Amino acid sequence: MSTIKKNKMSLTTQIVIASVSALVLGAIIGKPMENIQFIGTIWLRLIQMSIIVLVMTSVAGAIGSIEGAGAGKLSFHTFKYIITFTFFSAFLGLALGLLIQPGVGINVAGAVETGTTDLASVSIIDTIVNFVPTNIFAAMSNGATVQAIVFSLIFGLAAGKYAQASGRDEIILFIKDVNGVILKIIEMVMKLAPIGIFALLGGVAGTTGFAVIMPMIKFLLALLIADVIMFLVYVPITAARVGVNPFKMPKKFAKMSIMALTTTSSAVCLPTKMEDSVKKFGVSQKVADFTGPITMTMNSSGAVACYVIAILFMAQSTGTVLTTVEMLTGVLLAAMMTMGTIVVPGGSVVVYTFFASALGLPIESIAILIGIDWFAGMFRTIMNVDIDVLIGMLVSKDLNEFDYDVYNDTKKIQDQFA
Repeated sequence: MSTIKKNKMSLTTQIVIASVSALVLGAIIGKPMENIQFIGTIWLRLIQMSIIVLVMTSVAGAIGSIEGAGAGKLSFHTFKYIITFTFFSAFLGLALGLLIQPGVGINVAGAVETGTTDLASVSIIDTIVNFVPTNIFAAMSNGATVQAIVFSLIFGLAAGKYAQASGRDEIILFIKDVNGVILKIIEMVMKLAPIGIFALLGGVAGTTGFAVIMPMIKFLLALLIADVIMFLVYVPITAARVGVNPFKMPKKFAKMSIMALTTTSSAVCLPTKMEDSVKKFGVSQKVADFTGPITMTMNSSGAVACYVIAILFMAQSTGTVLTTVEMLTGVLLAAMMTMGTIVVPGGSVVVYTFFASALGLPIESIAILIGIDWFAGMFRTIMNVDIDVLIGMLVSKDLNEFDYDVYNDTKKIQDQFA
């Protein structure tokens, strides 16, 4: 039995094989491949049906848990840097998406509007007003995801305060239990991912042939450029603020960066990131213990840039023109999603589906994004992990707990993680 489990092909490998097979067969067979696209549409709908509840329980549960534990200077300094880096990265993704236009050059056939949008087209003021729901149940039934998030933020905050005042946390536990059940549903649906992706991507390739590959390359190129710019901006700024030599950082980042590229998982990199933060970068143990887990779940600068570029990709590949208000809303949603961090199996599929539903975009182009998601994950994760350490350095500096001797390699810390 253990041998079977050991040799079992991972879901990621299955998705990569399905994507490559769909591209090749779609280009060879042509338009008849469109006949299987409905299978992929059903698979996407199985994910869509859980989105609202997943988002609401994830956000409310996270906010409810943070409330109370989030007081004090340590939290303030941590969150101010998380918010700053997140929004800079989001707008960087927007700029690169508009400049490189990764979705241009492909016309996704058979695109069908999701039929749900939270955005008003009249004015910015009307749009902002419409972020607040008048009836949360109506918002849920209409798929008004922005309104659902606003309610969840308020509900989570109130639930946290109630738990503190009453000493009872059953409501927060209930929210997390519902979230756990939804995650199980998505986990079951994700087992069908290779079939769904093959059907969706095969239909796209059947219409466009190998021309579909160029937008994939442009999308990954945009992510690479975003990573380079972030590194060139964040490292010097952090070094100047802390007062250290920035040229020492690349070598110190090497180990965790390699792990990030090969595992594409911030969670897997967490122990290494926390250890290196203390032993190589001079972050204090207290700060590393707090910022390490918090930034893993709430600071996703690489992911937010990727998600904003993905929103523009979906719009461009389906011929959808986004207004300025809609693009800014996309930036806000991407930031909220990464800072709320919905950790699910195949999480990017859920996030992309969420954006399509929230912004009224056709969902067919999601297949292309999923097909290259493993490669995109490399670019997302390396920035997520490296910037987490920069935040730890900045917080340590603000609290006067930064160890310059450790950073300058004149002092070694032993057995901190033994």
